[in-house]
Order: sequence, then structure tokens, then C-alpha cells
Amino acid sequence: MDFDYSPKVKQLQARLTAFMDEHIYPNEARFHAEIDANRAAGDAWVPTKVMEELKLKAREAGLWNLFLPDSQHGAGLTNLEYAPLCEIMGRAVWAPEVFNCSAPDTGNMEVLTRYGTEAQQREWLEPLLDGRIRSCFGMTEPDVASSDATNIASSIVRDGDEYVINGRKWWSSGGNDPRCKVFIFMGKSDPDNPNRHLQQSMILVPRDTPGVKVLRHLPVFGFDDAPHGHAEIVFDNVRVPASNLLLGEGRGFEIAQGRLGPGRIHHCMRLIGLAERALEQMCKRSLSRVAFGKPVAEQGVTLERIAESRIMIDQARLLVLNAAYMMDTVGNKVAAKEIAMIKVAAPTMACKVIDWAIQVQGGGGMADPFLASAYAGARSLRLADGPDEVHRSQIGKMELARYKAPRSH
Repeated sequence: MDFDYSPKVKQLQARLTAFMDEHIYPNEARFHAEIDANRAAGDAWVPTKVMEELKLKAREAGLWNLFLPDSQHGAGLTNLEYAPLCEIMGRAVWAPEVFNCSAPDTGNMEVLTRYGTEAQQREWLEPLLDGRIRSCFGMTEPDVASSDATNIASSIVRDGDEYVINGRKWWSSGGNDPRCKVFIFMGKSDPDNPNRHLQQSMILVPRDTPGVKVLRHLPVFGFDDAPHGHAEIVFDNVRVPASNLLLGEGRGFEIAQGRLGPGRIHHCMRLIGLAERALEQMCKRSLSRVAFGKPVAEQGVTLERIAESRIMIDQARLLVLNAAYMMDTVGNKVAAKEIAMIKVAAPTMACKVIDWAIQVQGGGGMADPFLASAYAGARSLRLADGPDEVHRSQIGKMELARYKAPRSH
């Protein structure tokens, strides 16, 4: 395997790093201050001015839709080429949106690119690609164990030229954002099908459709993640045209698997950048902080944690690059084990590195806005897009399959 990045990727890395240095890090305080001001005024979900300003700058700089391998709509980068760029963006939790590379929009744009009709793409994909609107993915439900997607209980029922939708979703990221104009909704259209993986469908639901009600935002360890957020939403006899169905009845599970592969690896790419920045903070703080007569950096436990962090980050990065390479060369289905492996390894690594960075900071680490939010985000990703336990189970089964003797006939 060639571990070097191509000249094209190196150039993009340099341009992206320069943009982060010039525009992202200097504006972090302003971004959070605007949200705090909106929250104090009674509406935390008002989009920030600095985000919209920086989006324009990113587009002008040609750093836009880098995630999309479809060169007609995106940068035409492979997963392997995108990985180091996504890592750079991940160094600031809010930065990916600046480049129109943030979840859940990335996954939803990929769904529309792969599975959407021309009419669906005109209505929803084009404004998403332009950054004029945002979107939401409605899959997880409060009343079932959604780690098993076949448990999804919401219904999608055909009625003439329409589908009637009923159900309750939660952890629907972006559902609170006023810029969110469309939901991709997963529900059961054929609950009696003996094949559990053919019972589900996905359908496009405009946010302003009667019967769609956002009940509340769901905080993550106290963070509301405004103006993006995570919502609990009720769909009560919501009617949409039959033409809003994606791909066809019974294809929802298939779409979900196609969507989650890239989504999972993008999360892991960003987490590596987040962990790198936490390690930087750990090192700088340990050099400047003195305890028991010498810098914390000279304390044995700190040296060990810095070393372990370096090892774990580099291990995770290599796992991610390998998974990206396999996705590009043999496809997501063949790379299922490698994708599952990174989905366990990257959040676990990031949680540990960030936790150690908090320890080095001392009491101030718990109040540090970057470290606290970084830890909350990394911890949530041990559940999002499938909990660790599900991925470990899949990895174990795939590993055991290599040793099971074929049945004799």
C-alpha cells in the first residue's frame, strides 16, 4: 500500500489547513458567542452570521462539497483522498458545515445522488449542494431498540397517489434547525413481509407538511448543539406524494446500508482530527503547568499518556485509511468488517485521548469549551450509526466465519 498522499490531496490539505488557520480557529469564540446571544434572546436555533459568512469564503476558495465522490456534484475525491481533508475539518466540531461537509446533510446528499429521481434531485439535492437548505435523517425511534433497524415501527402506507406516514423519531440531527427543509424518513411499508430486510422504505418529507411536529430538542451531556441540534419529532398522518418515495417500496434497508458506510467513516475521519487537537492541547498545557516542583510534562504518567495517545491516534488513522481504500477498491459491502472496526476504534480512541487531555488541564478541563464539547461528541459516536456492541458482534461473526468448515452435501 502506498502511504503517501497524491499531489492533488497534498494541495487540498495545504489550502484547507490555511483556511482553518485564517478563518476557523480565529472565529471559534465568535461562533459560540453568537449562539449564546441567540439563546439569551430566547431562540438558540437562529443560524449564526459567522457561519454564513464563512460558507461564502469556502465556496470562493473552492473548498466546497469535498465529501462527494460524484464529480458532477462534488470534488470527485475518493474516500481515501477525502480522509485527510475530513480529518482537518474535524479539528473544530462546527467547521465541517463551513465546507458543506457536515452530517446529516452529507449522507442525505449521497442518498439523493445515488437513489433520487431527477425530480427529487432538482427539488432537494441542488439546494443542499448549494448550501441553501439543510436536511434531517429520521431513523431512530424512542420506543424500540433502533440498533436493530428491522425494529423500526413507524409506518408508510400507500393511499392512492399518496403515502400516509405515522411515527415518532428522535435523535434526528438537524431537526431543530430552521434551515432544515426536508426529512428522509424510514418506516415500514410492508410489515408482514417474511424477509425482515424488505419491510422498510424511505421517503422524502418536506418539513412544512401538515402533521410534522418537532416536540423538543435533545441535549447531549447538556450541550444543545444549537443551531443544529437533535430533535424528537412526531409524524401524525403526514401525507406526501407517492413520487416522494426513494428507489421503491421495500428498499429502505438497502438505502440505509448504502448511506451508513460513508457516514460512519466520515465520523471516524473527523474524530482523528478532534483527537489530534486534544493531544496538542495536552502537550502544550503539560509543558506550561507546574505541579510538585516540575512541569506536568515531566510527570511519568503524563509522558505515558502522551505516548499512548500518539500510538492510538496513528493506529486509528491507519485503520481508517485502510477502510477507505477498501471502500474505493472492493466496495462498501466487502469492506463491512473494516468499516465496523473503525466505528468501534475511532470513538473509543478519541474518548480516551480527550479524557487524558482534560486530566492534564485539571479542573479547568471540565469547563474548557473545546474539550468538553469534543468529549460529548466523541462519546455520542459510540452510539450513533450503530452502537459499539452491534459492530463488535458483526466483526466477531465475520471473523469466526473464516474458520467455520463448509457443510458437506
